[in-house]
Amino acid sequence: MKEIVIISGKGGTGKTSIIASFAALAQNKVIADCDVDAADLHLVLNPSIEHREDFSGGKKARIVEDLCIACSECIDTCRFDAISCGPGKEKGGEHIPSVNPIYCEGCGLCGRICPAEAILLEPRVNGELFISSTKYGPMVHARLGIAEGNSGKLVSLVREKAREIAFEKALDYVLVDGSPGIGCPVIASITGADLVLVVTEPTLSGKHDLSRVTQLARHFRIPAVVCINKWDLNPEIAGSIEKESALQDFTVAGRVRYDKAITEAQIKRTTVIEYTDEGASLDIKALWRAIRQSLHVSNGK
Repeated sequence: MKEIVIISGKGGTGKTSIIASFAALAQNKVIADCDVDAADLHLVLNPSIEHREDFSGGKKARIVEDLCIACSECIDTCRFDAISCGPGKEKGGEHIPSVNPIYCEGCGLCGRICPAEAILLEPRVNGELFISSTKYGPMVHARLGIAEGNSGKLVSLVREKAREIAFEKALDYVLVDGSPGIGCPVIASITGADLVLVVTEPTLSGKHDLSRVTQLARHFRIPAVVCINKWDLNPEIAGSIEKESALQDFTVAGRVRYDKAITEAQIKRTTVIEYTDEGASLDIKALWRAIRQSLHVSNGK
């Protein structure tokens, strides 16, 4: 089983369109959407949800009013200003504090210093995880709640479930749509992968962000190759990206031309591979062949 993760230095480079096309091209695979902050692969692959479960990535404090003695020590101690007094229940002439769940980081200090042991740390549901079926094979995806943190933990859970399915069904590939950028969700997306495909675009910002994300892959010693999407919009910068990638010992596995057929396919909720046999479809097919070859090379075969 080989795990291929597609990432990008910034959003909007086209990685989801490419991973969706790979899903149509690859045989014996499970698909994982690890872009949990803004998941959109389901819009193209049309999954049918077969299992869902709540995701809890952390805990939040809760004050048990019946036990609270309104001493206000928790208010003075909280570094995040998550505990305050306001109009509400009183005890001994003092207002009982309350916790603002948005500010609470779940550190637990308030519970440790509470003389009445009136503060509990309780799991907080941050999102949902889904295991679905598609016409391309099984798919694991998730939805993180609005303004919720711990997306890295949810990414790790999505990958773990996808790997379990791959082992159970003896599948050949785990195809992962990773998060953009270089933060915690991206690190959680690529750690331990067999190959990372970095999708960039021929712009100055794309070139800069490509440099950052390839450095991240190198830091974690994960084999990485590059794809220049919409390369023909600026051939000069595309050529510059290829030269710089060569200097950094990163192979450019392929170029994908700008093609309105990709957008047309998305509107019809299908992949460009199934929508047309021309243009970008040919480029992505060639890219998939290069990716498979890179897997053999990176594993010494």
